[in-house]
Amino acid sequence: MNQIPHISIVSPVYRAENIVGKLVDEIKKVMIQMNLTYEIILVDDRSPDNSWEAMKQISSKNSEVKSIRLSRNFGQHPAIMAGLSKTKGEWIVVIDCDLQDQPKEIEKLYRKAVDGYDIVLAKRENRKDGFFKKISSKLFYVVFNYLSGIEINSEVANFGIYNKKVIKSIAQINDYIKFFPLFVQWVGFKSTSIVVEHNERVDGKSSYNLLKLMSLAFNIIISFSDKPLKIFTFLGLSISSISFLSGCYYLFMALSGQIKEPGFSSLIISIWLLSGIIISIIGIVGIYLGKTFNQVKNRPIYIIDEKYGD
Repeated sequence: MNQIPHISIVSPVYRAENIVGKLVDEIKKVMIQMNLTYEIILVDDRSPDNSWEAMKQISSKNSEVKSIRLSRNFGQHPAIMAGLSKTKGEWIVVIDCDLQDQPKEIEKLYRKAVDGYDIVLAKRENRKDGFFKKISSKLFYVVFNYLSGIEINSEVANFGIYNKKVIKSIAQINDYIKFFPLFVQWVGFKSTSIVVEHNERVDGKSSYNLLKLMSLAFNIIISFSDKPLKIFTFLGLSISSISFLSGCYYLFMALSGQIKEPGFSSLIISIWLLSGIIISIIGIVGIYLGKTFNQVKNRPIYIIDEKYGD
């Protein structure tokens, strides 16, 4: 009978055929040093390279490594949720596969967690990313924090250790749009963060560009915040106010005989006033309708195609 793991390590895999083996080796070194039972759950987000073949080979040689392949590319955060659904450990570590978050820091996170914390997040004060990646990531969090009304530190991402009750609570969140760091903050519990060493990317490049980050930010904001509704409402009311003042002006001009064209004043007033009202209505109804439409379909956020390992 297999021993129940004390720690489960979940890592979403994408374009990592050359580094997933090193990731597993580094995790194993740390776990042997900590002398704790563990399992490693790798989730292939339908990589276009040979990541899945590499994962299967690793699982065939290591009984503690379980590999999962999704039916298509669902995205990083659904892949994380797929891995979390298969964990058995008392503590769960989430770590990216690119080795920028270093497995050796898992021991530091665990030691802090057993001091009485349910969540310990890895804080990357000195990020080893390129200039564009740093700028795009910073812009993402500035836009997200402003529009969502929720403060998420740009130095904190997915890497951290979480008690199983935290993961169980996160799994109960039924939102169609998934964003793991936000879920972690939303569920609460006793949490802290510690500074960890951030490494340069070992192989390849990040799949997130500025456009993808902004798209992710927009989807998450629409799912978790009503601030865009308030902005659109404010915009509509502002236009309506301007149209009212403009209407008064053109009415005065018409009554004073300064406008000779018949019907000009009524046309301008109608266009400005109705445009403001229409923008307000479309903004409110459109956003809510789109948000509700995606949620009520109740589609699965991921579909598992294959599993390899125990």
